[in-house]
Amino acid sequence: MRFSQVPVSQIYRTALRPSPLSQSLRRILTNSSVFNMSSEQSEQNQVTRRVTKKILAIETPEGDGATVRRSIGSGGINRLDPFLMLDHFHLTPGAGFPDHPHRGQATVTYMLDGSVQHEDSVGHKGTIGPGDLQWMVAGRGIIHAEMPVHGPGLPNPTGLQLWIDLPANKKMTQPSYQELTKEQIPHAFPEGPEGPSEIIVISGKSHGMESPVRHIGGCWYLDVKLKQKGASVFQDIPAGWTTFLYTLSGELEINGKKYEPYHTIVLSAEENETGIALKAASDNTRTVIIAGQPLNQPVVQMGPFVMTSREAIQKTIMDYQQQKNGFEKSRTWKSKIGNLGR
Repeated sequence: MRFSQVPVSQIYRTALRPSPLSQSLRRILTNSSVFNMSSEQSEQNQVTRRVTKKILAIETPEGDGATVRRSIGSGGINRLDPFLMLDHFHLTPGAGFPDHPHRGQATVTYMLDGSVQHEDSVGHKGTIGPGDLQWMVAGRGIIHAEMPVHGPGLPNPTGLQLWIDLPANKKMTQPSYQELTKEQIPHAFPEGPEGPSEIIVISGKSHGMESPVRHIGGCWYLDVKLKQKGASVFQDIPAGWTTFLYTLSGELEINGKKYEPYHTIVLSAEENETGIALKAASDNTRTVIIAGQPLNQPVVQMGPFVMTSREAIQKTIMDYQQQKNGFEKSRTWKSKIGNLGR
């Protein structure tokens, strides 16, 4: 979803310019609902990454009824290969994202509060609520709508949406969904379930837990909660991967420096660096860690279309206009939810 309600025709014009454990003990320690021993690197082998850049994501109105803090995809940080955009959104009544297309990227919606309905041109539909995840690979083409759920006593929907570039040879893959409720997403407890730290493993691995989400290309996405001041955790990150954090609440400390909410924190990516050491400088500190394997390929983006060349973008426009190669329903499909609450 893109928050500005820009006609596709206008977008076109703009863009074309270890010790062994017994089996029973191992089962206990790897169960997502109980304490699991850290499988992270031993302390003597931990080399933490450095902060190379920080940017405050300013809250701005966008679209109809939405406010957005754009962490990635703005002037401060345009792109971080393979990441194209991260929006922290808040939707008031009247806001919404009616029918719009995508090609060439994955869009990942992680709800923090409230609920959003979705519906698409290949038959998927549903509702995701607090703590739920939708991981959509647009691939060769899809048209969908995302509309907030409002009602008496219901909170305004708030969440994060991440756009991830797809490898050039996978951009024309068939669209696919991975949708998990909060109960289906693994939780890691580095110091036990009563301890001060919790990591929600949206994708990737953490402290012996692994998400069932499989992305085309490497991507780890972790929601880290440090409940008490002084709580700390070391999170492994694959060497050489692009990594950034987005702070949600509390005060986070990295290498002795403190960071308040709504900051994008870009980390170094030296081959000898094994992860990131985090510490809470206040109670109820929360941040997401997002890491991905760089694709090292050109990015040519036209709104919701992301390809590797101008020619591929032009072909995407023709496909959309001529209703082919993934956009067969571009003129005929209309969602049932696209005008709800508007």
